[in-house]
Amino acid sequence: MNPALGVVFHWLGGLASASFYVPYRGVKNWAWETYWLVGGFFSWIIAPWILALTMTHDLTRVLHEAPASSLFWAYAFGVLWGLGGLTFGLTMRYLGMSLGMAMVLGYTAAFGTLMPPIFRGVFASEVLGTRSGLVILGGVAVCLLGIAVAGAAGVSKEREMSTEQKRASIKEFDLKKGLLVATFSGVMSACFAYGLAAGDPIKALTIQHGTPVLWQGLPVLVVVLAGGFTTNFIWCVILNIRNRTGYQYFESEIRGRIPARHEEHILETATDAPGEEMAVAAAVAQGTAVRAPMLANYLFSALAGTTWYMQFFFYTMGETQMGRYKFSSWTLHMASIIIFSTLWGIALKEWKGAGGRTKLLVAFSLLVLVSSTVIVGYGNYVGGSSH
Repeated sequence: MNPALGVVFHWLGGLASASFYVPYRGVKNWAWETYWLVGGFFSWIIAPWILALTMTHDLTRVLHEAPASSLFWAYAFGVLWGLGGLTFGLTMRYLGMSLGMAMVLGYTAAFGTLMPPIFRGVFASEVLGTRSGLVILGGVAVCLLGIAVAGAAGVSKEREMSTEQKRASIKEFDLKKGLLVATFSGVMSACFAYGLAAGDPIKALTIQHGTPVLWQGLPVLVVVLAGGFTTNFIWCVILNIRNRTGYQYFESEIRGRIPARHEEHILETATDAPGEEMAVAAAVAQGTAVRAPMLANYLFSALAGTTWYMQFFFYTMGETQMGRYKFSSWTLHMASIIIFSTLWGIALKEWKGAGGRTKLLVAFSLLVLVSSTVIVGYGNYVGGSSH
């Protein structure tokens, strides 16, 4: 047990989560459902299986011997988490990266951190009944404060900026729609933490088979992410059929009418490029041949998907360093994601045009969130040193 090392692992996971969308910006002339599903194969199937087979012992035997109830609930919570992931993309579309992540991850941090110990029946004894548990709970409260400040920064930006400025930085900014979708997405996204908790018997089994403690969470990720893949696969295939984009996996030439932004029925991420899509639509309408760079698109999607998976690769490593207070890992993960996504939002000029008050709120939210990770880490240190 090494809480300081655990915090570092969670920071690395947060960096991976906040950065995975960047390679998608290199994808050209593919529909959202096409590149999302290609990347998803790497996120939810290829990377989890390769790393679990490489880092753990007897993976297939462990999964075969695991209790059916543990496998079922880990998978089922993965399916529900997949719904949160899909609508998370829509949140980013309406609120932008900084505010969108703050809203969704606020709900996810609260539900994902506090519900597992409540379900296990140890919330009163291990959280409220110990000094270290109370320190960690204080860190969770500070994290939620930081999220609230980040949200306030988004609201402040909305008031300060003109409609034209909002549209320039976030093409479809809509606070009311964004808040509704963010609520649903945040609650559903917390199911990932429930899936990891349901997989505790699988972790115990893989350790019995000789897997090092550091890698015990990898077999659970195989199951939970299979559930997330199911949700995303079904939705993307439906969109491939509805939008007649299934050919894009195999053919470089783009054909057919590209729907206008307001006609789309897809849930996009912040990675889309509306200007480029409109240019493609105009070219197709005029009969001009438009081609997608197939090799580059597959490579960028694979890189994005693998980067996405690395957030939970590091998460499971960090969780092993938190001892019996591993529930606090979820707060560390959420705080780290918001920290790095906010920094990306600054780098991508989402806050361009905002006034001094808004920028001060952004800076303060970063300070509070970093402080929350330190407090949670200290609480785990106190818990470890008292035993």
